[in-house]
Amino acid sequence: MIKRPDTKAQRIKRHKRVRAKVSGTPERPRLNVFRSEKNIYAQIIDDVAGNTLVAASSLDKAIEGNGSNKAAARAVGKLIAERAKAKGIDTVVFDRGGYLYHGRVAELAEGAREGGLEF
Repeated sequence: MIKRPDTKAQRIKRHKRVRAKVSGTPERPRLNVFRSEKNIYAQIIDDVAGNTLVAASSLDKAIEGNGSNKAAARAVGKLIAERAKAKGIDTVVFDRGGYLYHGRVAELAEGAREGGLEF
C-alpha cells in the first residue's frame, strides 16, 4: 500500500528549519505568512516580547473578492504594510512559513514591498 505523504507535517518541519535562522526583534519584527486553502493570513511579530504587532488576512472587510487567489494575497500584503506604517514599522524580516516563495506567498511579499515595507 502506498501512503500519501503528510504535507502539513513536511511544511511544519520546513518552517522549524527556517525559524531556527529567522527571528523578529523590536527593531526588525518578523512578517509571518500562513496560507490555507481558502484564505491567506499575515502577521508582524516581535519574537522577543512574544507579541503580534500587526495582522491582516483575506477575511478582512477591506479585502474584497476571493481570498484564495494572487490578487487577494497582494491586497493583504498592501494592507499589512499600511497597518505596519501606521505603527511605525518600516523594516521586517520575511518568514515564508515553510511554503515555497511562489504564487500567493510571493504576491503577498510583493504587495508588502509596494506598500512600503523593506525586507
